[in-house]
Amino acid sequence: MLARRRKLASGKVWVGYYYNGRSATGERQEIPLGTDLQAAKRKWAELEGTPPPADATLVGYAIDQYVKQVLPGLGVRTQAEYMKCIRQLRGAFATAPISAIKPSDIARYRDARTAKVRANREIAVLSAIYNLAREWGYTTNENPCTGVRKNKEVPRDYYAEADVWNAVYDAGVIELQDAMDLNYLTGQRPADVIKMGKEHVRGDELMVTQGKRGQKLRIQLRNAAGLTDLGLFIERLKGRPVQCMSGHLVCTSNGTHLTAKMLRDRFEKARATASAEAETAGALDLAQRIKAFQFRDIRPKAASEIESLDDASKLLGHTNTSITKRIYRRVGEKVNPTR
Repeated sequence: MLARRRKLASGKVWVGYYYNGRSATGERQEIPLGTDLQAAKRKWAELEGTPPPADATLVGYAIDQYVKQVLPGLGVRTQAEYMKCIRQLRGAFATAPISAIKPSDIARYRDARTAKVRANREIAVLSAIYNLAREWGYTTNENPCTGVRKNKEVPRDYYAEADVWNAVYDAGVIELQDAMDLNYLTGQRPADVIKMGKEHVRGDELMVTQGKRGQKLRIQLRNAAGLTDLGLFIERLKGRPVQCMSGHLVCTSNGTHLTAKMLRDRFEKARATASAEAETAGALDLAQRIKAFQFRDIRPKAASEIESLDDASKLLGHTNTSITKRIYRRVGEKVNPTR
């Protein structure tokens, strides 16, 4: 493909694109392709009999580059979550010119989505794609997602009280009980709990690297009074006659590492058993609260039952206490009555 340039009387430079080909008799000939480079590339591809090149002026091209260059560097679970968002975004924006999208278009997309919380996540991913598209030079426009109001989100407010905890705990197998205890005592995310191994125990500390943001923690196993409850618990795990063949702290009775699916299956089975027993006993309120209990509620339970908000925030790996207080502290502060 050739580019012809001419300086116009106005001082502007005109650029036209031509296909540099041959006629049926073998003579060289130029076929005009127009002045739009992307359109010229597609016409050139048609004449060459090759697939047309991707159009870098479309949102879909920026999405493709994001998937190729950025997504592989994220965590496995984050990649899966982002791909769910990207599938929705492709359907709505892939064929749209990247410089034509306006904040009003993003707002209409937000309002059209029935999954309101999911829409917030999708807009956040699109915003990240636009920021990189600007860096890559695909557009010079402002990010259209900036300033667009998000749908209101209400944080989960479930608190697993002692009767709920005990009912599910007692109905569970030993590896589920171990996972619940380790989750509660460390306050970490379930995915981080099942990854904990003996190699992470260094002296009197449990070394944790959180999978979500890479936050590093050193959870104390001993203090001035001796071993902490976590320290005692880990000593009990290390003293079990059956140890995990892979070195993980939590394992099944035959030494198999407890995976996320195995944990979920065992928890759901224990919860169903506990709720059925409560219903049989006529404790219908307890049964309903048991059914609402999720394994992920153990982390906020831990945050709620640590007296110091600052200590709770540090254990959870938060950079400030506001997140801990707003989302993870799910019981009110203890106060004295008037008299």
